[in-house]
Amino acid sequence: MDLDALLLTLRLALSTTAILLVVALPLAWWIASGHGPMRAVVQSVVALPLVLPPTVIGFYLLVALGPLTPIGRLFVHLLGHPLAFSFSGLLTGSILYSLPFAVQPLVSGFSGIDRAYLEASAGLGATPTRTFRRVILPLTRTSLLTAAILTFTHTVGEFGVVLMLGGNIPGATRTLSIALYDQVQDFDYAAANHTALLLLLVAMVSLLVIYLWPSLRNHERRVGLVD
Repeated sequence: MDLDALLLTLRLALSTTAILLVVALPLAWWIASGHGPMRAVVQSVVALPLVLPPTVIGFYLLVALGPLTPIGRLFVHLLGHPLAFSFSGLLTGSILYSLPFAVQPLVSGFSGIDRAYLEASAGLGATPTRTFRRVILPLTRTSLLTAAILTFTHTVGEFGVVLMLGGNIPGATRTLSIALYDQVQDFDYAAANHTALLLLLVAMVSLLVIYLWPSLRNHERRVGLVD
């Protein structure tokens, strides 16, 4: 097992998940509450990574973040190095590529909220921020958990975007999926099997949590009623 690749992958997945949850919450609420053609445009842009080949995203990010573009030169000035072929570049690509996995579960959860709760909260004098924090978020805990797990798991398994944008630099941009590719290329099937099993385990456990969570919540409610 490539320990450096494992630690880098966990760091990338945790960072991507934390940033995307902050970004996705207001964006998903705006999409769920909005109307008109602009809403459809934003939804299409958010969902684009679901249908676009990851190598295409990686290629355009590689070009856009390179030192030959204004954006790339700005980051070189701010960071002292290009975003491409660095952890910061991987993080940028992962945020864009995993965006729909954070936004879409939240949009679904927000859309299912009974507006009567929001009207009651406003009638009691709660501010929109307080209503969002004390009413909306508790009602969408399952969607929030789903968004976090899907974002984390999707980032762990990324390959095309991270390879195009970060290359294969040991200890800097080599993630578990790239390490697995290298192990297969080197015919080291024993090591590849260990890496693949770990990725499979992460995916399976994540999906089990998502699908079992509603049942566990319902069981807790029934026990609470009995008690």
